Amino acid sequence: MIWGNSRQVDSAASLRAADVQLYRAGDLLSGAIICLLVVFSPWAFGTTERWSMWVMNCGGYALGALLLVKLTIRRFRGYRPSRWISEGTAPLTYALAALTGLLLAYCLVSALNARATFDERSLTFAYRDCIRWLPHSLDASATWFAFWTYLGLACCFWAVRDWLLGKSSGEERAEWQKLSSVNGAAAPLFPARLRRFLWLLAISGALLGAEAVIQRAANSPRLLFLVQPRIHQTAEGQFGPYAYRSNAAQYFNLLWPVCLGFWWTLNRGCGPRRTNHHLVLVAAAIMAACPILSTSRAGAIISAALAGLAALVFAATHWLAEPVRPRSSLSSARREARRARRLTFRALAVFFIAALALGFALGWKQLRPRLDEFSDGLAGREQLYAAARPIARDYPVFGIGPGSFETVSQLYPRPDIFWPAQLHNDWLETRITFGWAGSCLIAAAFICVLLRWFSPGGIHGGRRFVILCWLALGGCMLHARFDFPFQIHSTLFLFLLICAILFTLSRRPVAQ
Repeated sequence: MIWGNSRQVDSAASLRAADVQLYRAGDLLSGAIICLLVVFSPWAFGTTERWSMWVMNCGGYALGALLLVKLTIRRFRGYRPSRWISEGTAPLTYALAALTGLLLAYCLVSALNARATFDERSLTFAYRDCIRWLPHSLDASATWFAFWTYLGLACCFWAVRDWLLGKSSGEERAEWQKLSSVNGAAAPLFPARLRRFLWLLAISGALLGAEAVIQRAANSPRLLFLVQPRIHQTAEGQFGPYAYRSNAAQYFNLLWPVCLGFWWTLNRGCGPRRTNHHLVLVAAAIMAACPILSTSRAGAIISAALAGLAALVFAATHWLAEPVRPRSSLSSARREARRARRLTFRALAVFFIAALALGFALGWKQLRPRLDEFSDGLAGREQLYAAARPIARDYPVFGIGPGSFETVSQLYPRPDIFWPAQLHNDWLETRITFGWAGSCLIAAAFICVLLRWFSPGGIHGGRRFVILCWLALGGCMLHARFDFPFQIHSTLFLFLLICAILFTLSRRPVAQ
């Protein structure tokens, strides 16, 4: 096992006090940068501008450098800090690390082996020779930017995972004192770092949702009351910091199920006199109402569907968790547990009713006429897809290069003069830009994340929390079939954060 006390072990080089101090400073700095990026990403107008994307990229590179320092000290200096991990997770971790490296290498080779470069001033392509049996891009500059972006995101994913698996100073002291309260197999609450991380996501998301509701109520066409975007210049087309209301709905639909699962975990571990964890439930209700309030058709439908599926999960586990026994045969402790479960079920009922009621009460008037035009909107999207499918047929294996859809799609005839920057179908756009080879690598990496919970070792993750995280990811994947959530940096970043959380959890944690 890699459960280890902070101690020196046999290694090629002796461990020094300076190494331990450097490790702890790097770990502390990693946590600070992660928290800053979590808050910055949605509030920086959804990270849709080049300047904000480069800020996120630089933050990711800093996290990657700090992670490299920590791994070097652990591997070559023999430092073994206390961590929530076991050796049983190594094969799956190595597989995902290899897939991450292959995806980055795929993008790098596509950029280096580019077949063409698009000149924005002359609106022409400059062609050159390339090795056809290797990945190659039709727009080198766009693929280079995609590579640097994905490199930053990959660094963020692995740095977040590594940081969450570390123990806080209080948990380290408890381990040294052999306190039974810090036992991964029995403790109902998440470890301190994961709790703080989820609290930050919940608070930031709730404040973001409240600001978006106030901005919509004021009918302000300025994002965060500050900037008027070049497109969607009316308040109805925007929502909060996002110039496109559907992007805001996608972000909130990705976040609120995770916060709801976090509330459930906190509720299980808190005593009856503690109520501060219900703030997470209030935050989740605000965020669940936002996709409906945004008047995004797909956002409202998916939010309602996620609410229905989450309600089914909680109802099923509530009624099936304990067999029905006569009340007279129950002990006082069991009666108290049943009473707590009834209160929990009522709190969940209030959550679902309040979220849907708030969303439809304030947003139904504007949403209803848009739902009446839903079929027309789908028909328009299908025209976009039909015009783009020939690109996928022409470049089936390696695609046209990551990030190059906007420029290369102009080479294909269309029935109108509209040239979209995004296809509004991330499934098809990924196949067009990455080809089948790159798409299979992405799918394999995602499967590794989903399988992690079934492997032993790590942080204990309750089935309800994990299922709700899966629902959040599934809802985003459904959004991606008809829109472009993965082309928005803040949404893709949040998606990877949830994946990093899932990659630390297990239904069979190791015992200390």
